[in-house]
Amino acid sequence: MDPDDVVRLRLHSQRLREPFASTAEDALKNLLAVQSQEFAYARWTLAQRSAGATAAAVETAVSEGTILRTHILRPTWHFVHRDDLRWLLALSAPRLHQGNSGMYRRTGLDAAEGARSNRVLAGAVAGGAHKTREQLAEELRKAGQASEGLGLAYRIMFAEASGVLVSGRPVRSAGGALKQSYALFEERVPAAPAGLMDRPAALAELVRRYFASRGPATEKDCADWSGLTLADVRAGLRLVRDSTPGTLETVRIDGVEFHFGPEPAITTAAGGPPRIDLIQCYDEYVMGYSVSRHYLGGEAPRAPVAGNPVHVVLRDGRLAGVWRHRFTGGRCELAVRLHARTDPEAEPGIRPAVASYGSFLGMPTVLVA
Repeated sequence: MDPDDVVRLRLHSQRLREPFASTAEDALKNLLAVQSQEFAYARWTLAQRSAGATAAAVETAVSEGTILRTHILRPTWHFVHRDDLRWLLALSAPRLHQGNSGMYRRTGLDAAEGARSNRVLAGAVAGGAHKTREQLAEELRKAGQASEGLGLAYRIMFAEASGVLVSGRPVRSAGGALKQSYALFEERVPAAPAGLMDRPAALAELVRRYFASRGPATEKDCADWSGLTLADVRAGLRLVRDSTPGTLETVRIDGVEFHFGPEPAITTAAGGPPRIDLIQCYDEYVMGYSVSRHYLGGEAPRAPVAGNPVHVVLRDGRLAGVWRHRFTGGRCELAVRLHARTDPEAEPGIRPAVASYGSFLGMPTVLVA
């Protein structure tokens, strides 16, 4: 297997190539978890992997609770389908709490204090009373607990990792931006599928779905993405091989084992002009890998410029430039910068990519210099 094969397989397993998922929810089920600290752009991660999904459709799924947003895995914000959250949280919560332990100590959040704040927060959102961060802060303040800064942030995150809070219906601010709200976990998250609350079964499920949706990838890629240990990932691989032989394939590249699932049925012809994709800077095509991210063809920029993220242009699956956008006069202006000064083969692919982003937003979108 050569680098071109790795890139081609990743594009298809991630559903950045046909056949796309039927809905944004199905795209999320394929990826299992999608990094979403930038909510507006994480919507695009799901929509561009599905057939005709829009920003509004993703927002509706979040509001209805089909797609949930919470701190999980490394930890950072992630989208997770409601059918997967209970077992995935049970699997990753111990590592979440371990990773946060230093900040827990710094903010005075021991087991007793965590239990007290959990009771306050659970009571605040019970009965479908979804509340914003500011409203939760007021409830904690009235109870005499930390209600601002890191003290507030880690009490909310502790409650998420404890299965007390999860995302509620987003609230739209006066300026039009969507703001996270919180709901009671037990009112929003259904029971896990039979057997998946068992740790070995959950471990095998995570490993299988990671490699099926992001392969070819390495054990270290999976460990870094999931927040699990290498020993856990290797145990998960053994469980998958023992329980469902042939589910994952393995190939050795430069002395390193890469694992991947069955290749989706390809519905587009090979060849033709370069394919341009505009992906967000925290897209799973970037964040889903660590030691093998070099197949991207360079390090994607993620530091915001003037408060705005700089996103990634892919040319046939490899880093080829950056893009940014701004909203003005009821339209989206999108600037694309290719690293190559001239790339006449790639230029025709930019406008369809811009049009696709406009369809996602549901507003006029123009390419600007």
